[in-house]
This record gives sequence, C-alpha cells and structure tokens, in this order.
Amino acid sequence: MNDTTYEKLQYNELKQIVKSYCVSGLGKQLIDKLKPNDNVKIVEIRLNETTEAVAVLNTNSRVPFLGVSNIENIMQRLEKGMILSLEDLVNISDFLRGCRKIKKYMLDKAFIAPMLASYANSMTEFQSIEEEINFSVKGNQIDSSASKELKRIRTNIQAAEVKVSERLNRFLRSSVHKKYLQDTFISKKEERYTIPIKAAYKHHVEGTIIDTSAKGSTVFIEPAVISKLNNALAALKAEEQMEEYQILATLSGMILENIGQMKINMELIGQYDMVFAKAKYSKQIDGIEPKLNDHGYIKLVDCKHPLLSGEAVPLNLEIGDDFRSLIITGPNAGGKTIVLKSIGLLTLAVMSGFHIDAAKGTEIGLFENIFVDIGDNQSIDNALSTFSSHMQNISDIMRQANNRSLLLFDEIGSGTEPNEGAALAISILEEFYHMGCITVATTHYGEIKRFSEMHPDFMNAAMQFNSDTLEPLYKLILGKSGDSNALWISQKMNIREHVLQKAKDYMENKEYNLKIISKDKIHKPKAVKKEPEVFYGYEKGDRVKLLEKDDAGIVYQGADNYHNVVVFYKNEFIKVNIKRLSLEIKAKDLYPEGYDLDALFVDYHTRKMDYDLERGSKKALRNIEKEIRKNRE
Repeated sequence: MNDTTYEKLQYNELKQIVKSYCVSGLGKQLIDKLKPNDNVKIVEIRLNETTEAVAVLNTNSRVPFLGVSNIENIMQRLEKGMILSLEDLVNISDFLRGCRKIKKYMLDKAFIAPMLASYANSMTEFQSIEEEINFSVKGNQIDSSASKELKRIRTNIQAAEVKVSERLNRFLRSSVHKKYLQDTFISKKEERYTIPIKAAYKHHVEGTIIDTSAKGSTVFIEPAVISKLNNALAALKAEEQMEEYQILATLSGMILENIGQMKINMELIGQYDMVFAKAKYSKQIDGIEPKLNDHGYIKLVDCKHPLLSGEAVPLNLEIGDDFRSLIITGPNAGGKTIVLKSIGLLTLAVMSGFHIDAAKGTEIGLFENIFVDIGDNQSIDNALSTFSSHMQNISDIMRQANNRSLLLFDEIGSGTEPNEGAALAISILEEFYHMGCITVATTHYGEIKRFSEMHPDFMNAAMQFNSDTLEPLYKLILGKSGDSNALWISQKMNIREHVLQKAKDYMENKEYNLKIISKDKIHKPKAVKKEPEVFYGYEKGDRVKLLEKDDAGIVYQGADNYHNVVVFYKNEFIKVNIKRLSLEIKAKDLYPEGYDLDALFVDYHTRKMDYDLERGSKKALRNIEKEIRKNRE
C-alpha cells in the first residue's frame, strides 16, 4: 500500500476513530503503527481477536486497564544506567499491578475468548517487586522502614534536630540576646538552622551569617552554640541521602534484571488495549467479522462506508467471480465516488482486523496492493494538468500492479477530448484486465459502457436516480447502465422539447443539421456612438488624487503637449499623466479670490524669511550674510 491510497480512502481517519477507544499510550502506539495485511492467516487472527474481545465486552465486565500507563520512557532510562526516581518506581508498581489484574481477568475469560486468554499465559507477574516498591515507597517518599540503616539515620536526625531546637529556643529566650533579635522564630536557610538578627547587631552575636534579607535589614545567623550540632545534622542528612540513593539503586536493579519479561508485558498490554479498542468500535457500529479469501473475490451485503456508518445507504456489490471489472455509471453527485471509497476502505479495514458494518454473507478479498485514482490530482508544483496528473498516476499504477491488486478509478479518461478519453480509458481497462487486476471504475462515457456490455468479463452497474425529483438515491444496481441524466435534468429545467429531441437523435445516429441560416435573419447591432474621452483642464492650485499612490497632491503646472501635469506631492514636483489623476477640488473652490497660489509651493521658513527681508529685519540680513560666509568657506 502507499500513502496516496491511505489518504484518498481516509484510512488514517478510520484509525483515529478506533484509536480514540484506547486507554493507554501503548495501545495508541500500536494503532499508529498498524498497517493492512494481505496474509489470510494473519487477518483471520486479527479478526478473531476482535470478535473475542467483543464477546468479552458483552459480559458487561470492565477490562482492568486502570493504572496501566506507558512505561517505555522509564525502561529506556533504566537501560541507559539511570537510577529511577520515586515517581518512576510508583509508575512501575502501578503497571505491574495492572498486568497482574489483566492476566487474572483474561484467564477467567478463557471459555469465551480462548485466543486472547492464551496471550495472558505469556504475561509474567512480578508481585515481589511490586510489594518491595510499595513497602519502600510511601506517600511519594522513601519510608524509614525501607532499611535498618535508614531507620537508624533518621532516628539520629530527629534527636539532633530536637537538640538544635532546644539550644535555639534557649537563645531566643535569653534576655542578653533579646535586643539583637529581629524576630523570635527559628528559620531554616540552606539546610542550616538560623536566628533572624538585626543587621546593626550582626557583630554582637557570635556565629556564622548564612543569609541576608532582601532589604538588608536582617541577617540570618547560625549561632556558634549550635554550629557543632548543625554540622552533625548536615552529616546525618548526607548519610540519609546516600542511603536513599542506595535503596533506589537496589529497586532499579531489581527491575533491570527483569526488563526483558517486563517488555513482553508491555507488548501484551498494548496488544490487549488495541484489540479492545477495535472491539469497542465494533460495538459502536454493530460490526461483523466477514468471510475472507485471497483470490480477489468481493461480496458486499448491506455494507456501509466506515466513516458514514449509520447514515449511509447500504451497498450491495459482487466482483471477482463472474466478472473481474466493474464499470459504474450514473449522474454527478449520485454516489459513484462513495462506492469506490467504500470498497477500498472496507477492504483496508478488514485487512487491519476491524469489523465492518455489513450483513451476513459479506466476503472480502485480501489484496497485496490497493491503488486509487480518485479526485483532482492537479499539481501546481510541476504544472501538470488534471488529465496529465491522472495519466501520471495510472502510469505509476501500471508499473506496480499485479494479479493481486485492487484498482479503483474515478471518472477514468476524463479531462480531455471525449472520444480520445473514452478510447484511452477502454485501452487502460483492458490492459489492467489482462494483468489480472480486479478493477472498479466510474465513468460518464457511453463508449466505455458499450465496451463493458460487450466484454464477457466486464459488468456494468448504475447508481439509481429519481428522474421525477432529480434526486440521487445512492443505490447501486448491477447489470444496468446508468445515464448521466443530462436530458432528464434539461427537460425539468424547461429546455425546449425539439432541442432535447435533436440531442437524442444526435446521440443515436451522429447525423448533424449543417444547414446555414438566411442572412436576413442575422441581427445586426446598432452602431454605438462613442463618447469622446474627457480630460480635465488642470490649473495651478487644483487638488488632485494620484491614482497610483492613492494620495492627494496640488497642481503646480497644467498639462503639456504630452498630457503630463506637474504636481506638488510631498515637497517634490513630479510629472504625472492626466490619465493617472482625478480631480478632487478645483483651486477656485479651495482658496479665496486673490489668494497667492505660489505660497502653496514654498515652505513656511522660506515664506517667513521673504517677509522679514521685505520689512527690513536686521536679524534676517545677518542670517543671510552668515549663510553666504558659510558657503564660501
């Protein structure tokens, strides 16, 4: 199988539905890796597993998957030589307890699920490891009873902490130290017991400064009277950590010694989870286990598309015995493509061990490969047309297909000139037939229908259509050619009767009416007077819109002989063709009569300088002289 087949037939979408019924990551991983198989023995086992799991679920008892999680990452860390954490050990314990319960549960179901029960015999119980972990780890910490040495160390730690507390409380109650205290409590800083002392008196208290407050007003001092006790306590804490590490290492070593059998347990748990997910899906769709064969025979009895189960029209179809190629015809949106997808997805589902929504008597052939050419495969990347992409796909299929292949073609030969397309499609179908393939194809071409009627190993089928209501019935009828219903639809749309009759005649005898009509019947259109193109006579000061910039400017100079206008735009004078301008407001409507339009094109500083010079400003003269000297330099 290839990814195109899975995508076009929506196989991965079906797997996602089944996957949603899994309760552990182990089962979900197996569903993700699941692929259809064409070996009859393997598929029989897969389907039998699902059937037995359905029988187990029908007992209304709950499969005890609670607490079983994916411990694959924990096992990988263990194999790398890492010591497991408390959380890891708890997960291992839960997993081992889950394995033990599932084993007992499945062995109790041997009468109704003998195959699934037999798998439980390969599952190993590790109750001693499970109990050892539960004995050593309690409340997310290592229990003191995990070892005699740990119990001794913790007893000494408690005694040392009592001594430290007594000494510090005595220090706090002392009247000598009272004025030095910032507060009367014992604070633990960096695993050392300290007293909060006012920063101003830090040199008055004998001891070691361990920490300082954020504002610096308080220092946390370990008084000298408890330094030896604190050191002893720190030494005991270090011993405690070493002993806890030793206990974790011992428990990790016990698990590592049995990691091979535990991995087998993981595989079995994942397998059970996947199988029961298939069973839950089967119960949801009221599925059945169909018959199987490996010679390409397919018989669908009241089958429904797996993704449309419950709302789809049942499909009845048979191929691979009396005929090996099926040509389906009928109207657009009549369900032809759904038939193709149903055949393909039902086959993939069964080959994966899924039950299908069907009636008794359904039989599915197993295929080495299923190839599809469905939908528009037009490629933008390599500029292939729809027809070219279909031919590329069919060419690839022709190189890979054999007598154990199922081929599904939608609108074969379409996308090109009908006569050529039909002839090419017939030739392609004939080639695949001689290669021994089972082929189902849809078409509108009458030539392909006629070829199918004439060939003894081809069969026509039609999608039923209600000609009165123009509604498709989505029902397949074998042995009948369907129409595209173009004439029916046209008649309902009130196309003239004689036009429809001519169309029928042309379909039957190909004799066309080539008579030329009289020239006096030809309608001569009246001459339309073309309005002269209007150009605005732009004048200085007009406000105009620059179409290319979608912004406004002011006309500085009217149009020249080439119809270019000088426009003042963003402190620049630019030439713009009148076709790229539109008038917004005329200058006479913008400014009062007698307004100096030249002022529009001079900035404020220049206008002010001119004004100052006119009134004889000495400051303006000095500025000009300064500018002249600067330019000379």
